[in-house]
Parts: sequence; structure tokens; C-alpha cells
Amino acid sequence: MERTKWAAISGLVIGTVLLCRSIPTTFAFDKPVHTVILVLASCAGTIFGLGRLLPREAGEARSHGGQQYGAVPLDDLGQPHSSRDASPSPADVRYPSRLRKVRMLFLVLVLAICVRVELLRGMLANVQCATTSWEPILPFLFAAWDYLAVQRHRKGPDADDDNPEGSIYEWLESLLAKARYRYVVATALLAYVAIQGLASGSSPRSTFICAAALPYRWVVPLLQRLGIVLDFAILYCIEQLLHQQEGRGQRSLPLRFVSVAWACLFSAVIILIAGIMYYIFREQDWIWVTSLPSLYIWSTLRLDALVCITIVCTLLCIFHVGVMSTSTIATFVAASSLTTTQAWSNSHPFPPTQAGVAFVALCIAIIAFATYLHIETSDGKPAHSTSPIFTKVPSWLYACLLVLFFARTGLWASHSNTVTYHPIDMLIYEAQSRHEAYINQTSNSKTLSEAARAYELRYQRSPPPGFQHWYTYATARNSVVIDDYDSIHRDLLPFYALTPEETRQRTWQMITNPWNDAAGISIRSGQVAISPNVMPTHRWMLDGLVDMIGHFVEFLPDMDLAFNLNDECRVAVPYEEAERMRQVGMTHAQIQRPVNAFSDTRNEQWRPIPEEPITETPLQELSWLRTFYDFGSVGCPPSSPARTRRTWNTGQLCTTCTAPQSLGAFLANWTLAANICHQPDLADLHGIYLSPAAFKGAHALYPIFSQSKTHGFNDILYPSAWNYINKAKYDPSPTHPDPPWPEKNSSLFWRGATSEGVSPGSGQWRGMTRQRFVHLANNINSSTAPQPILTPTLHSLSSSSSSSSESHTTLSYTLWPLSALISSLSPDVHIVDSIARCGGPDCSDQASEFSPLVPPSDFQDHWRYKYLLDLDGAGFSGRFLPFLHSHSLPFKAGVFREWWDDRVTPWQHFVPLDVRGQGFWGTWAYFAGLEGWVGGRKVVLEAHEGEGERIAERGRFWAGQVLRREDMEIYFFRLLLEWGRLTDDGRDEIGFAVDAG
Repeated sequence: MERTKWAAISGLVIGTVLLCRSIPTTFAFDKPVHTVILVLASCAGTIFGLGRLLPREAGEARSHGGQQYGAVPLDDLGQPHSSRDASPSPADVRYPSRLRKVRMLFLVLVLAICVRVELLRGMLANVQCATTSWEPILPFLFAAWDYLAVQRHRKGPDADDDNPEGSIYEWLESLLAKARYRYVVATALLAYVAIQGLASGSSPRSTFICAAALPYRWVVPLLQRLGIVLDFAILYCIEQLLHQQEGRGQRSLPLRFVSVAWACLFSAVIILIAGIMYYIFREQDWIWVTSLPSLYIWSTLRLDALVCITIVCTLLCIFHVGVMSTSTIATFVAASSLTTTQAWSNSHPFPPTQAGVAFVALCIAIIAFATYLHIETSDGKPAHSTSPIFTKVPSWLYACLLVLFFARTGLWASHSNTVTYHPIDMLIYEAQSRHEAYINQTSNSKTLSEAARAYELRYQRSPPPGFQHWYTYATARNSVVIDDYDSIHRDLLPFYALTPEETRQRTWQMITNPWNDAAGISIRSGQVAISPNVMPTHRWMLDGLVDMIGHFVEFLPDMDLAFNLNDECRVAVPYEEAERMRQVGMTHAQIQRPVNAFSDTRNEQWRPIPEEPITETPLQELSWLRTFYDFGSVGCPPSSPARTRRTWNTGQLCTTCTAPQSLGAFLANWTLAANICHQPDLADLHGIYLSPAAFKGAHALYPIFSQSKTHGFNDILYPSAWNYINKAKYDPSPTHPDPPWPEKNSSLFWRGATSEGVSPGSGQWRGMTRQRFVHLANNINSSTAPQPILTPTLHSLSSSSSSSSESHTTLSYTLWPLSALISSLSPDVHIVDSIARCGGPDCSDQASEFSPLVPPSDFQDHWRYKYLLDLDGAGFSGRFLPFLHSHSLPFKAGVFREWWDDRVTPWQHFVPLDVRGQGFWGTWAYFAGLEGWVGGRKVVLEAHEGEGERIAERGRFWAGQVLRREDMEIYFFRLLLEWGRLTDDGRDEIGFAVDAG
């Protein structure tokens, strides 16, 4: 049995490290009750199997007369003589009481496990309100119990035992090793520094709402503390069962482990019965209870295997070295692993962490752990008949601790808290260079022939028939963009993997069933008409499209088009299939002499739209349900984080998700920010993924034209009729003027409704972008964490006061209380009217959280403010283009992208924000300036009003160049010419010949 000791300790260490790495990204916590039932049942089976392999006797204790004895030093018990009392007679042994104790321990263990699972479920449901874990306190609790139950009854160190020849070091060592409180001191020190290290090195709080109007701000921390008590009770019961005697003799070793297995199995059965009862009486949750996505299944199975192995090793460790030593090992390994991972991930100035505190905490933890091991290997013995971890602490362990120390020293030394320039300065400079490069490559062509050749070089095929009409139309309207229509190419490329007949048939399927929420527009013989069966509520949209197409319809071939009537995007082809289709689209034969005309039989190629709607549909409805893993991440590579990881802890900012597209706290790459493949945390941070209002999607490639889409969707983008017919218009007047920049209100302004998604009663609103930004901007009941602001360091402030040179200016992130930021900057960000798109308690909860709601304002009031915030709704925001046309500076956050996305440059024409909001205050403070007291010192961040005004004016000028109504027509004209070729049976022979230009 002794040979299993080191295998168990090794397994505990390795298992703890692997669990620390896998738990933060597991899907298992999506359904915690399902997971716990599986884990408990699996652990029971594993321990049952272990019981069959163990020897019948422990082999480490002696048995006599049905009674177990262990060697207990008499001096520890305070005996005046070395004699001992007589052995107990059989009459003195109370076997029934011991049996009752075993049964009581078993029942308490089962009950504690069941209650602990419920606490875990409650905590995970509102994990955004959780605080720093206190789990490292467990070894201290066991040490305190050991002191109260055993150590304080033992005799302290005897002065007669002192060695007069020994040194003061040896005397102190002996005193510490025999002190009654030796374990309490070592474990208390380890617990304290572990908690401090985890708190100091952790990522910043996320903007996921821990509602002030709900009780979870105090309930969840309470559940965490109660969980520690139950963890203590569970481990205590397990230790007692593993070292318990029963009846007329020592309990066989397998029986001890099997009793723990039965406790796990009983707990699993009880939780399963409770789950069945929940299923019976909660009809609204039937789908959630019974659906088991493949991602959840495989992730849970992997975690289950790892947990089972770790628990078996833990049980063996408890048997060999006791629960106090086992918990000490696990705590030290977990704290070391987590803090080292934090230091590795957060090695840059952002996010701001107390790297020095975390480093010192780990150093002290190493000392505390080494002290514990040294104490345990000395004369003092832990309770029960367990053996120490080491008889003498080996040199290789000190070497391992030294390696850990040097590794953390390197991470701490490489960490920097300061930067020598403000990232926004660089982002603005780089944006200007990118914009100039875009201008140079988008309008090089000055003649039709040059435009045709540029098209052929760019897209490796001839322009579509009628290209000459498009060129004439575009140049007559002074289009700046002639050559760069990459977004059209990206959208249509996969459709070349379908035959023209398949594309036409799928279009017919979409527009012949009104349930699909797709309206049809037909073009026949130069006339455009709306198909029957269109919902009256969206008639304005189709009328706008007819108006837009009418300007160039005479040059278009006959065709049918399916337009998405919903705000949400619709088509998400799995990555593997989409990549195959793109490859097919790129491997086409070059046409030697293309025919510059569409087929004469176009009208016959399109099936007529029936008056009576059909009922068959290829779409799947996920309205009010999560869509991220079913439709969002399917467009990502199989190995991407979005398809392999689940960021379930919504309470912390996912720094690995933001790093690729960020420069510190500021969004640097607007295009990459839309790519969800490295951002699994977006599953809980936007309404389109949490609970869309109207979502009917397909995984097959159906030709649906949409106004906007998120990454991974294959909808075809077109200019929105909302903007074309000016549903939200930039129209200043004497009553609502657009004053010059210096005369504008310096506040940041936003008004809107909770229309991003539906929150039917399960709290989805707490993750939606609009609600999070409103919460972030208003510090509701002081429930928002301090925000990082990049400000001059104390050294820079003192230097600037004594010298006019700015060459030595350094900046660092400082955490500002939100109350100070609001007092200095005064945002005006509010939800209007009543709460929309909600159900059950979510309506009243939101109304209470965001109270008071404000009345709606005239849209033209926006121009009074310098800074305008633009946020996604259920789809794209219809306000952004009017914002660009104004003299104000738009701040934009969102995941939806539109037809104009390639044309507008972030930091050149508008200010981009991450949808998580971590850079919201820092970005605004850069432009508006900031002054206040933080940490007992006055901090001043100079305003960059000039930069803000220049970006606003550049955006206004550029919008007047490339985002006019005429530019929408030009884009749509070219898109429909491409669509006409794509759906033509002779598409491999038709095209505009370069020579003809």
C-alpha cells in the first residue's frame, strides 16, 4: 500500500495543475447539475473499481483483540511516567456506537455533497457577482481543527529536551517543530498569501452586470463562503471514513474506500431525482434540460475523466498523509499554477494588476509550504495514524521550489506598468496611413479599360456583363470608389460552388413561404416589383429598395431576390463546408472571349412565385435562444477558441480574447474585433448570441440579402433602405443646429431602447451590449468596478512641472472610481420609455436597475453634443451614417458589419470601442481630458480636443464622399450585376471583355 503513496501525490499535483488550466474554459458548467451527476456517478464507479484492487488490510496499523492501536508518545499526552494504562477489556469497547458514527458520517457526507451542488449551481448562475475565492483557507481550517482536537491537549516543548551543544537555529527549529500551533501558523500564512496573490494578479472585472436591484451582490459571496464550510465538512467526513474502525475489528481497506463510493452514488441518485422533479414541474425549461450539445458532451467527458483521476489520487493522499497535508499540497499547487498563468497572460501594462504583490505573495507561499513540509517531517505528527509526506524533505523538492521562484521572478521582472506614449496617438497616426493607402488602391482606374483590367487582376475573372453601364453610372455620380468592391467578392464567392439552378431554386424556397421572413423582389424586362405575401410592417423597406433599384433597373437582367425582413442575420455555413465552397469559387476557368450579355432565357430560368404560400422551410428557429455555438462559431476553424473553449466566468474580462485586436485598453483593429473565432466570451456579451428576437437561420448556403451580419455568417450585404430613405436623417435646423465643435456640449450622448435582444425571464439582459454600456456609464448604486485610465505617472507630473520637455513622459493605468469619472466627464447615456423585449421578472428588474427611464428626445438633438455613442441594436445601428455626416465625433461599439465597412477607417473617421467596454472611459478621457484625485494625489490628463475635432471633420468629409445615397445605388448596382451573372446558366461564358473597354 505504501507504494501507492507517491503515485497518489504525483497524480494529485498533476491533476490539480490540469484542472486549473481546463476548468476556466470548460463547457461543463453550462449545465452544472448534469455535469455533477455524471462526475459523481463516474467517481463512484472508479472508486468501486479501486476498492477491488486494494489489499484487504491496511498493513500499517496493528490489530489486537479486535482493537487498533497506534504508537502515541506518552510525553505528548502529558503522562508523568512511561507506563501506560491497561488495555481495554472487551466490555469497554462500544461497537454499536462506532457503527452509528460511521452511518452518521455517511449521511452527513451525502447531505453535504447535495447541498454543495446546489450552492455551486446558484453561484454559477450569477458568477459575475462572485468575489475572490477563499478556497485556499481550507488547509487552515483543518489545521485549526487539528489544534482544537489534538494539538492543544499535547504537552508543549520541554526545556529539558534542549541540546546545550545546539545552535540558536537548531533551538528555534525544534521550538517551531514542536509548538502546538505549528500547523496553524504555516497554513494561515499559506492561505492568506494565496488569496492575496490570486486577487492581485487576476484580470479586471468585466462589464457583465451584477445588478444592484437584485440580491446576488451579497447572495453569491455568501454562497461562496458557505461552500467553503461544506467543502470542509465533505473532506472531514471522507477522512473519517477512510480512517474509521467498525465492529469487532479493523475495517478492511477496500470497505473504507467503497463507503466513499456509495456516498458519491447516493448523492448522484438524489440529485438526479431532484432534477427529474424539476423537469416535470418546469415545462418552460424542457428544451434546456434535455438538449445536450456535442461541445458540452465532449468537454464534460474530458473534465469527468480528469476529475475522477484527481479525486482517486486525493482519496489515496488523504489515506496516506491526512486531509490537512493533502489540502495543503492542493492549495499550494493550485495557487502557484493560477498566479503563474495570470502573470504570463497579464504581462503588459494593461490590464493593470498588482504584479509586485502577486510575486511577493507567491514567494511567501513557497516559504510557507516549505515550512509546513519541514514541520511535518520533524517530531510533531498530524492527527490519526497517517504518515508524513516525507521522512526528510528531499533536495529535489527545494530545487523545484527554487525553479518556480526563478520562473516567477522572470515574469515579474519582465512585467511593465508604464508606457512612453499614449496608444491612441499611435492609432490615429496609423489610421491616417491606412486611409491614404486605401484611397490609392481603390480609385486608380481612370477609364473603363483600366477599371476592367483592375477588376480582372483583383478578382481573377472578367467583370460581369453590363459592367460598362455600371462604370458610366458610377463616374457620372463622381464615385470615389471604382476598384475596391472586395466585400461583394467575399459575399458571393461561396455561391460559385452552387449551380445557377440551385441558387435560383433556393431563392424561390425562401420567398414562397412567409414564415421565412424573407420578402421577394422580382426584376422582369427592366421593371422591378415586389413579390406577393409581403408583411405590411416591412413595406417601407421594400419600397425603399424598389426606389433604389429603379435608378438602374433597365441595365439588370431578369432575377428574383430574397431580402431578409429581420434585423438578425440568417445563413451560417459551417467552416469546413464554407472553405470548400470558397476554394471552388476561386478555381474557375479563365474565359478567353466572354460574351457581354446575359442569357436570352433568363425569364424562363426563374420559377414563378405562387399566389398561395408554401409551408416547407429549410430554416431552423432559435428565437429567444442562444445562437453562438449553433450559428455563430460554426463559421470558425475547428481548433479555434470559439469552438473549443467556453468562457463561463462572466465576472472577469477575458484578456486573451481582447489582446489580438487591442493596444492596451484601446481597440486597435476594428476588423479583427469582429472576428469571434478567438473571442469565446462574446457568447455572453451580445443580444444576437444571447437571445435574438427573431432568428430563423440555415446552415446550408441560401441566398439571403441582409442589411448587416456578424462574423461567420454568409448573408449577402446590401445598402440598407433605412439609410437610403433617411429613416434617421442628419437634418440640422435653426431649432436643432449643429454648432461648431467648441460650442458643443462636452458630454457623451446616447438614447435608445432595450431592443438588442429578448430577455424573457432568465436574466439575459445583464450581458447585452446596450444595457452593459448604460450600466457602465451611470455607476448604478456604485455597483461598477473602478475603471482603468491611462494617465501620466507621478514621476512625469513632477518632471513636467520642472521642465517643458515631454520626452520623458511616461503613463500608467490607474484605477479610477466610477463616481470620480462621472463627476468629471458627465455622460448622458440613458434608456428611453419603458423596457422593451422582456418577459417575466426581467421587465421589472431592468426597470428598477435603470430607473429613472427618460423620455425619448428628438433625433436632431444629437448634434448639440461633441461625443455620440453608437451601439448595435438587434442588428446594425441606423444612426451611424447620420452621426458621420455631423460635426460630432461618433464612438461606435458593435459586432455587426455593413456594406460600407471597408470604406471607413477607425480612428480616422470615428472612434472604435470594444463591445466589452473595457476602454470606454479611457478612450473618452483621452479626448475630453480628466482631472481628479486618485490614491491621494491629483491626476491631470490633458484633453485632446483638437484630435477629436479633426476625426469628426474627417469623418464628415469622407461620408460626403463615399456614403451618399448615390454611393448606395452604385454599390447595389454592381452587386446585382454580379448576382445576375452568378444566377445565369451561361455564367462560365459571359462577362465583360477587357478589350471591349
